[in-house]
Amino acid sequence: MALKSRCPVALIMASFYPGMAWSTDPQAINVYGFDFTPTFVLSESYDDNFREVEDNKQSSMITKVAPSFELKAEDRNSATRLIWQPTRYIYHDDSDASNTAQRVRAESVMEFTDRHRLKLDAEYRKWERTESTAVEGINDKLNNKRVGGLYTFGAKSADNQIDIGANYAQLRYDNGDGINADKERDTTAVTGTWYHRIGSNTRGLLEYDHTDFDYKQANSPRSSVSDAVLAGAVWDFTARTTGKVRVGYEKKNFDSNQSNDLDNPTWQVDLQWKPRTYSTFTFVARQALAEGDDGAEAVKSTFTQVGWRHGWTERITTVAQAGLGRYVYEGQSRTDDFQDYNLAVIYAMRRWLDIEVGYRLRDNDSDADNESFTRNVFQISFNVSL
Repeated sequence: MALKSRCPVALIMASFYPGMAWSTDPQAINVYGFDFTPTFVLSESYDDNFREVEDNKQSSMITKVAPSFELKAEDRNSATRLIWQPTRYIYHDDSDASNTAQRVRAESVMEFTDRHRLKLDAEYRKWERTESTAVEGINDKLNNKRVGGLYTFGAKSADNQIDIGANYAQLRYDNGDGINADKERDTTAVTGTWYHRIGSNTRGLLEYDHTDFDYKQANSPRSSVSDAVLAGAVWDFTARTTGKVRVGYEKKNFDSNQSNDLDNPTWQVDLQWKPRTYSTFTFVARQALAEGDDGAEAVKSTFTQVGWRHGWTERITTVAQAGLGRYVYEGQSRTDDFQDYNLAVIYAMRRWLDIEVGYRLRDNDSDADNESFTRNVFQISFNVSL
């Protein structure tokens, strides 16, 4: 079988993606002083191209069974949460694609005084990917471990605040026979952000990010160090308008002289406008250098998404999203133009039950051979809580 690989054409799919648009109000159970909250999602979907290929498309009915268990404890100055989310995907027309994913996440927030706060988190994920795989028709099997922390100095009402953060992550593949060995890496990142109040609801910011990508394959041409400096603002005008804008420049220096160093303007924009309590508009825009794949040293990624969530009645809510992306593969003559559309209708049948019907279209137009695809997904899901 010929090896095939493609960098996932997505950057950060934020805001209110329909498959995560919960309207239920989960109730917790007290377990020895902890709040225990179980939830459950059962969905059935039809996917006409779950491998995201240009030719020889595979379609299937897919059943998703996704329980979730949350354990939480909090007091006046701290909160801790543990989440376990096992998920089973059953591909009825291709049993080899069926898989079970696992996600375990722990979070803790501590406020020592009004000027000193600390957030800690750790996560383990194990999952399989049916699209953009290294070997055609065979799932990529991944696992990721990550730990991180963010220390904040400065009272929330003070004119100045400083955030200092650090993260460490390991990405590994479980396919065997050396498949995807060139993608395995350790990532170490540190960041520092200074916030200065320039109005009652607005703060300016200056941010520096440093990330070390250490690929485990010997003499990998992708090992690099990235540095980015961004400036911007964050604001919250009552409950109607919130936003965060950062604009800057990043530079990527490769360890190997086989790869050319890169620099690129970067920006991150997150805006939310709520003209009514039952209606929310969002706008997300990103540009950054993503890690390379399919022979590329890196990928210049640009993605923009707009969304609208509206409650027509107390029980019926609709969600609509449109996303556009462009991905330029450095070191190759390849550019992908990507479109992603989501539509969903959510019926809050009971406080503990949502029924959701959705449709998603993913379309990639690439000037490289065999990299274009169109994918349609139709889904109905039942979101259940206590």
